Amino acid sequence: MKNFKIYLIAGLLFLAACKPEVHNPAPTKGRADFTRFIAVGNSLTAGYSNGGLYLAGQLNSYPSIMAKQMLAVGGGTFNQPLFATGQENGSGYLKLTGFDASGNPITAPVTTDLAIRGILPVPGFGNVTLYTKYTGDIENYGVPGIKLLNITYAPYGNLNGFFERMLPGDAPTNTTDYLDFVTAKSFTFFSDWLGNNDALAYATGGGVGDVLTDKNTFAELYELSIEKLTASGQKGVVATIPDVTSIPYFNTVTVGAILAAVQAKNPAAKALYVNALVSGTTYAPRIATANDLIILTFPTSMIGTLVTTPYGPQPYGLTPVTPIDNQYVLDANEVALTRDYVQSYNTTIKSIAAQKGLAVFDAYTYLNNVKANGLVVDGISLNSSYISGGLFSLDGVHLTPRGYSIIANEFIKAINSTYGSSIPLANVAAYPGLTFP
Repeated sequence: MKNFKIYLIAGLLFLAACKPEVHNPAPTKGRADFTRFIAVGNSLTAGYSNGGLYLAGQLNSYPSIMAKQMLAVGGGTFNQPLFATGQENGSGYLKLTGFDASGNPITAPVTTDLAIRGILPVPGFGNVTLYTKYTGDIENYGVPGIKLLNITYAPYGNLNGFFERMLPGDAPTNTTDYLDFVTAKSFTFFSDWLGNNDALAYATGGGVGDVLTDKNTFAELYELSIEKLTASGQKGVVATIPDVTSIPYFNTVTVGAILAAVQAKNPAAKALYVNALVSGTTYAPRIATANDLIILTFPTSMIGTLVTTPYGPQPYGLTPVTPIDNQYVLDANEVALTRDYVQSYNTTIKSIAAQKGLAVFDAYTYLNNVKANGLVVDGISLNSSYISGGLFSLDGVHLTPRGYSIIANEFIKAINSTYGSSIPLANVAAYPGLTFP
């Protein structure tokens, strides 16, 4: 028995000695230099959320989350053009105030402590909202609304208040284009997520009032921008453009839901109208299909409303003479066109990134997979559903702080894979989703 115990103890010690040890790699910078990291992009880069740009969203932008993680591998100070205390609500934003009897969310605009200094009428363009000027160093160059198409347009600093507030001059005197502005000071590493608005602006307007950026023009400007960002041998990470038609903005209100609501209000309509009709690309009414997307801002108050026509009162959206207005519908042809352009843009992005040896976060594939399958991160289940999914904010386009932390980690993974670095990932559980009343 004594010998058996000795053998047992020896065996356990042997097994313990052979047990594989799990080590998290020590943070290293690999072949990249993160001393001055800059972020180039649009509203997603700026931290836009809940329909506005405000301090709390800026503090949880994905570049700021990335920069915090880069501190472990030699990253430096990351300055953002933050809205100051007392004007921390910036442009204003939406907050969730409750739910109605049907479970639909009720939102309200936040209109206090704004950073709006005035409105500038621009002939031939419209009114430009001007925000309190920011003075100081900048590493996050995210500008809500900017397209790749705009990056070399010198007057753009007079047409976009979010960009104007970063510039030393006042509108309408600015002549510095965006690409020159972001590259004016030396930097060692960059992230670039430009190009979303070149498709998104067309789609969110229902294919009305904006156009998709020409594919060849997109390719020329993207190549030019990457050439300038890498002119001194800088390394960086770029992202592809998501399938903008897959976001909650286009997948929350459905034709079926509109029909059901109408029939609930007016049971007689069920016998008379079996299909909602929408305005097509040629503004000719036609029968809606499952491939038509109703935008999130569709006025639900119109559902079931009777519209006076030469043929008598007709329910809005359900007859050839009362179609849903075109700006509220991205019809099947417009959806297909948008996706075609996005795929072309992404081919350009990946090709030019490969030529320069840049890291690539394939946001298109990643977010489509999340939409199809959901994901679990740090024990938290998330998906692309509006409100309940935890990823998207109240505007149905931009992300929650938790969503931005997930994106930051995907950028970091791409960087680590390409440059042999080991930047630690952010703790997604430490970032909140939507704030409920």
